[in-house]
Amino acid sequence: MAAGLTRRHGSAAAAALRRELHHLRGDRGDRLLITLVPLLMLAVMAWLFSASVMREVPIAVVDLDNSAQSRQLARMLDASAGVSVASQPATLQQAQQQLRRLEVFAVVLVPRDATRQALRGQQATVFSFYNATYLTTGQSAARDIADAVAAWNARLLAERIGLQVGPGRLRAAPIAVQSDILYNPARSYELFLLPLIFPALLSLLTALACACAVGREVRDGTVRRWLGHAPWAALLGKLLPYIVAGSLWSLLGLFYVSFVRGDGVAGSLVLLVLAQPLLHAASAAYAVLFVGLTRDMGTALSTVGLTLGTALAFSGATFPVIDAPLFTRVWNLLLPLTAYVKLQTQQLFVGAPWNVSLWPLLTLLLMVAVACAVGGWRLMRSSPAPAGAP
Repeated sequence: MAAGLTRRHGSAAAAALRRELHHLRGDRGDRLLITLVPLLMLAVMAWLFSASVMREVPIAVVDLDNSAQSRQLARMLDASAGVSVASQPATLQQAQQQLRRLEVFAVVLVPRDATRQALRGQQATVFSFYNATYLTTGQSAARDIADAVAAWNARLLAERIGLQVGPGRLRAAPIAVQSDILYNPARSYELFLLPLIFPALLSLLTALACACAVGREVRDGTVRRWLGHAPWAALLGKLLPYIVAGSLWSLLGLFYVSFVRGDGVAGSLVLLVLAQPLLHAASAAYAVLFVGLTRDMGTALSTVGLTLGTALAFSGATFPVIDAPLFTRVWNLLLPLTAYVKLQTQQLFVGAPWNVSLWPLLTLLLMVAVACAVGGWRLMRSSPAPAGAP
């Protein structure tokens, strides 16, 4: 009897799979959604972030000191790879006007007599102002400005102050801070954003495709015929093409980020490969859940866009959820992308032990089970099985 049930469920899944593949062969729009559209998205995103890091962010230098040393600082700033001295206005007010017109993103102010005070052994200050409304650009400029000023300060200390007061009187600061960048030493925006954007976009496409596939049966009134006597097997057969397609595109994106643009996988490649179908299965399960709850294709597609479409913002990878409102923290935990991004970070960049990433894997499995169970049950309740079903 068990063997008979297994054969029946296997044939039901195969029949549903064949039925869905036949539909994809005849429906160009649905076929493009899992073939050409993901490829174009991957290619466009890869091209947009191929520069990796910001270069030559325009800044203004206001040199009120007007000394040989301050002019040297301006040259060092302009030679920095991250910033470019776009203008040298005479006053801070003129620089602020350029900042408001977005001609520059940061202003460096060298006060009058700054180098003279430094040569006398007094404390001198160089001011840096950056536009925080463009937070990423402004902070990038501020970091490069700080690096250039630190290099200028060291040069001034060795070439002028040391000769003036004598090398024996130079003393290092009693306590220093050494800050080391881990896991993304080049501060590459490509390696920060692409591993997040690729799975976010591809999982959204998978969910949309599955919502279309299941919602189409509800719209056309063919749920009973599709589910037949083995509804769970039929559901698996319908979702399988989209899960497989999404997983293959995700593997391509992972390969590009890891081996074409990155330095390989720091942790377990097996866990990363295993996480791809689980992410897309969870996305497909959420689509089933939304179709089952709403019993309307259009509403389900809108719900997919409102939930999985905002997953990147609520995943905790771009905007922190630490000490966020309760809704934000709960929403973060309910999203498949959150669990996947945690596993990806642990295994792709950090090189964490494999057992640390078991919890995100189990979380994705739990999401698949719960969402599919609730959504599938709602579909079966709305369309009872044909007469004679066990």
